[in-house]
Amino acid sequence: QVQLVESGGGLVQAGGSLRLSCAASGSIFSIKDMGWYRQAPGKQRELVARITSGGSTNYADSVKGRFTISRDNAKNTVYLQMNSLKPEDTAVYYCNAEIRVVLAFRDYWGQGTQVTVSS
Repeated sequence: QVQLVESGGGLVQAGGSLRLSCAASGSIFSIKDMGWYRQAPGKQRELVARITSGGSTNYADSVKGRFTISRDNAKNTVYLQMNSLKPEDTAVYYCNAEIRVVLAFRDYWGQGTQVTVSS
């Protein structure tokens, strides 16, 4: 059984920073891409940032230059450093990972962590 456990969300003023963490645990053989998605009230879930096992990254245009995704492969952990936060960044942030347990890779999701940015 695989679990993704997120931490680091909270309430912050506009212009502030937060760092999210997501640790994968369980019977993991290997992990390919890891990423962060977010869902604001009344909106669809959207990609924030993704990172490959080799460290290549891609970001949503709305967060480029403000957010940085990174990972520690030895710890099966992905991070999201969020700087210059804006009220429109308010959402539930979900961790995602493509994990191979036995033979095939499949998607796993964390439970979500709330990020609230006040103006």
